[in-house]
Amino acid sequence: MTLSRKLILILFGLLLLFLLLLSGISPFDRATWLMEIAPILVAGPILVVTYRRFPLTSLLYGLIFVQAAILIVGGAYTYARVPFGFWLQDALMLTRNPYDKIGHFAQGLVPALIAREILLRGSYVSGRKMAGFLSVCVAMAISAWYELFEWGAALVLGQGAEEFLGTQGDPWDTQSDMFFAFLGALVAIAVLSRFHDWQIAQLESTRLNQGVVPDAAR
Repeated sequence: MTLSRKLILILFGLLLLFLLLLSGISPFDRATWLMEIAPILVAGPILVVTYRRFPLTSLLYGLIFVQAAILIVGGAYTYARVPFGFWLQDALMLTRNPYDKIGHFAQGLVPALIAREILLRGSYVSGRKMAGFLSVCVAMAISAWYELFEWGAALVLGQGAEEFLGTQGDPWDTQSDMFFAFLGALVAIAVLSRFHDWQIAQLESTRLNQGVVPDAAR
């Protein structure tokens, strides 16, 4: 890895930390904020610890940053009250704030690419088509488990979980959330695969030049 790449990642990491702290100053609902940013608190340390042994492509780091920003904004305002969502609602003449659908789209797109990168670089599968199929399956499994987590939160918190769930009165909110995650996963595989392959090749070439054993050879 070049110094410029490391510096960029550090700067974006610091920016993300700043946004996280800023969002926690006065969120609309503290419990909702904590639950929404929980994935960042879990994934962030993992990315730092595994950086030297298994760094990800720049594409993935960038998309992870975007998804984290989506979670932070949703946590600060709650998904049903994000101003950008209201603008989209008016622009598209929708009946509800659609910001949560952006979050679920990212929830499909980013995990699908993470799964694809691990499958290909670790040589767990040899074919690109199978890697794509399994990546979509992984993304949908994560989406399903997240919906189960929301269900659990509803059971524990009762009426207090409304801000976290953000259903806005839609009885089919769970199904539409998973559909948008499915769309995100499809876009990841159908649209970004070629660029992702190029990024993986560039990363492995750089690591090989630095004397690092390629992931597939381990």
